Amino acid sequence: MFTKLYYYCFVFVLFFSINSFAQEEECADETSTNIPALTEFHEIMYPIWHTAYPSKDIGALKSFVEEVNEKAEKIYKVKLPGILREKEAKWKKGVEEFKDAVNKYNEAAQGDDDQALLDAAEELHTKYENLVRIIKPILKELDEFHKVLYVIYHKYLPDKKWNDIRKECNSLKEKSQKIVEAKLPKKLESKTDQFKKLANELVNSVDKLCKAKDNDMENAVEDMHSKYEALQELFE
Repeated sequence: MFTKLYYYCFVFVLFFSINSFAQEEECADETSTNIPALTEFHEIMYPIWHTAYPSKDIGALKSFVEEVNEKAEKIYKVKLPGILREKEAKWKKGVEEFKDAVNKYNEAAQGDDDQALLDAAEELHTKYENLVRIIKPILKELDEFHKVLYVIYHKYLPDKKWNDIRKECNSLKEKSQKIVEAKLPKKLESKTDQFKKLANELVNSVDKLCKAKDNDMENAVEDMHSKYEALQELFE
C-alpha cells in the first residue's frame, strides 16, 4: 500500500515538474526576439556588402547566388515569436520587399550588366537591413521591459491572474527605471526630451499598477501597455 502511494506521488510530482518546465520553455520561446534565419543570412550578406560590392568583384557577386537563395528561403518561412506579434504586418511587407530584391539579384547575376548587379546587391542589403530593424529593438532596456510586459498582457491578464501580475512588480519597476536612465543612440538624440517624458509616464503607470486593487488591475495593465506602445511609436 505504501509503495503504491509512493509511486502515485512520484508520478504526480514528475508530471507537474515536466508540465511546468514545458510551460517555462514555451514562454521563453515566445519572449525571444532572436530570428536565426536573419543571423544566418548575414553570413552571406557580409562578404557581398563588405568585400565583393566595394571592390566591384562581379565574379564573386555571381558566385553567391546559390547561397543567397538557400538562406533567403529560410527567411521566407520564418514564423515570428509571440512577443513580435505586433510587428507581423510590417514583417510580412518587409519579407515581400526582400524577396523582390533576391529575385532582382538573381536576374542581374544571370546578365552581363555589371552595374545592374551592383545595384541589385545594394538593394538586397537595404531590404535585409530593413528586416533586421523591424525585429531589433532600438534599446535593449525597452526589449527587457517588453519581455515582462508580454507575459503579463498575453498570459496573466486574460485569465485575471492578479497575484501573478503583482509578483512582477519589482521587475517592472527596475526595468522601467532603466528605460528612464537609458541613453538614446546618436541618430535619435533629438528625441531625448520626448523620450524622457514618455519613459517617466511609463514609470508612473507601473507604480499605479503595483498599487492597484483587483477591480482596477485590468485598467492599470492597459494603461501601462499603452504607455509602452507610446515609447515604441516614438522610434517608428
